[in-house]
Amino acid sequence: MDHRIAESHLITATNPVTLYGEFTLNNRKVRCSVNLTERDLVVHRLTSAPVGRNKMVLSLKDCVGCRAYREGDKADPAAYFAAYFYPLKRRWMSSGVSRQRVEQCFRLAALQDRHANLEEAEKWARAVRERAALQQRLRDGVLLSELSRPCRMMLLVNPQSGKGQALTLYNSHVQRMLNDAGIIYTLIITERQNHARELVREADLSQWDALVIMSGDGLLYEVINGLLERSDREEAIKTPLGILPGGSGNALAASLHYYSGASAVSSEELLVSCGFQLCKGIVSRMDLVSIHFLSSPRLFSFLSLAWGFVADVDIESEKYRHVGAARFTVGTLVRLASLRTYKGKLAYLPAKKDHSSEEGCIKVHCNNQASSLNPAPALCQLSKDSDCHNTFHNSCHSNNSLKVRRTEGMPSRSVIKCSPGPLDSLLPPLDKPVPGDWVVVQEEDFVLMLAMYQSHLAEDLVAAPDASLDDGIIHLFYVKAGISRAALLRLFLAMEKGAHLATNCQHLVHTKVRALRLEPLSPKGMITVDGEVVEYGPVQAEVHRGLSRLISG
Repeated sequence: MDHRIAESHLITATNPVTLYGEFTLNNRKVRCSVNLTERDLVVHRLTSAPVGRNKMVLSLKDCVGCRAYREGDKADPAAYFAAYFYPLKRRWMSSGVSRQRVEQCFRLAALQDRHANLEEAEKWARAVRERAALQQRLRDGVLLSELSRPCRMMLLVNPQSGKGQALTLYNSHVQRMLNDAGIIYTLIITERQNHARELVREADLSQWDALVIMSGDGLLYEVINGLLERSDREEAIKTPLGILPGGSGNALAASLHYYSGASAVSSEELLVSCGFQLCKGIVSRMDLVSIHFLSSPRLFSFLSLAWGFVADVDIESEKYRHVGAARFTVGTLVRLASLRTYKGKLAYLPAKKDHSSEEGCIKVHCNNQASSLNPAPALCQLSKDSDCHNTFHNSCHSNNSLKVRRTEGMPSRSVIKCSPGPLDSLLPPLDKPVPGDWVVVQEEDFVLMLAMYQSHLAEDLVAAPDASLDDGIIHLFYVKAGISRAALLRLFLAMEKGAHLATNCQHLVHTKVRALRLEPLSPKGMITVDGEVVEYGPVQAEVHRGLSRLISG
């Protein structure tokens, strides 16, 4: 048997054809046969050239949409259907692969009845969409959650983020991708800081299937905290969120691309990758971290909590925003030239190896003790038979406050502060000692403290290579004083490949935790949450597993 025939027979047997047709390509000069299988769209050009040169196999996993239409010429009875793919292809000028747009358009003119031709084109377009959706929903045999179709999105764009090119990138890439996917969206351009926060706090979310942010990480920080300030926060925080990189940091966008297993990309290639994931519409859970201060309201974080060197670089490099992601490189070199140390205390609750089986839910019963960062013996008892859910409550200080809902068996004094959002069950009040099962790092001089919950600290910095969207873990790093400038630089250079943990730097400590407390003792310094400056002083944090929803492709 001819080898090509045997191979074709094998492919057909395992990947059966569901539709077959013969059409012309949009240029009307080349006729082709089209096979729609369970997994692919296979196009054969009907010419005398060798078979291999005339065959194109497009995986439905790479398909974001397909539509049927007629052109304006009423005398032409033909109809068309166009399918849009974003496969991984080799770059033109460099090594590696990136997602690149491929459009295949077919002309149907077998009948003189234009309505019949359009019905046939619509049948093909519908079949392609359905097969593509099925490929996405079933991944490794697991049924995944996805956005409803047609999908309605609110797209928030910050025109000032990064180099100030977000709107240009929207026009050159995002608009076409959303149209390819048949997504209905409303574009909103933010006008000031906290505009997005105010908007989502008051918006009628029933009008939208998803909220999409095109900016750096700061705009998503606003949106998440705005959702958790709503009266219906328990449902609002489940609204799927999307992220498109348009800033200088783009850490969450880079993390999403990293989790997909694809090779590293940056800039516009990262935007196309995240746009592809957005169009595919698969929804995953994402951890959020609750962060408490002495006097400021509680905040929620999706990315990081930083003190010392990292926070300094993040904020001080704002003046170099015009150079885009390179601002962090410039800021790092400037800060290395005058390296600082910071005195402080640190304590944390280690993550147990079997924490995943408990879905991040362990109840802690605390007693009030004297104020100290030192642990109080037998302060807390862990209950592993508790229900695994997040309990929400309203502010006790508002005029319309509701009685706090508590998990059964939890004393009221374990509630550290009455503020909107889920109940923190692992944290004692900030002016009380940490529980006895916490690890305490006694007063020390630090260069930096960094708590990460996603893989990337920036577009090109893989700070926590083992992180995932909803593992219920905070990756805690701290660097003690005594490290040389050269060693610290080597650490950050290694972080570009996620190899810093293998450098065996004696000043670097990395551990996985579920809660932490930081008490800065230096009179001056900065603390950042998701890259935003927050109150300087004692701070503590607890991870809430899978509290939010993120479109992850």
